[in-house]
Amino acid sequence: MNKTELVNRVVENVDGLSKVLASKVVNAVFEAIKHGLKQDGDVAIVGHGSYAVAERSARDGRHPQTGAVMHIPSTKVVRFKVGKDLKEEVNKS
Repeated sequence: MNKTELVNRVVENVDGLSKVLASKVVNAVFEAIKHGLKQDGDVAIVGHGSYAVAERSARDGRHPQTGAVMHIPSTKVVRFKVGKDLKEEVNKS
């Protein structure tokens, strides 16, 4: 499912909601998650899961074409841990 399909699904599930407004709501949710990660470092949505910022340490790697050793700097990455309700729903047969 992509963002357009998500917006369409929201429109289907909420009576009287226009596609334009649903798109704004979906974008606002994503922006709120982004803001929460930047400010607090984590966002927890009960039943869905939690997002957290983690530090990936610097390391040495190899260039895939030449095999030369290269330094990979440290970076921040977003991790997602699925919530219990979502995990159970996905695993239903």
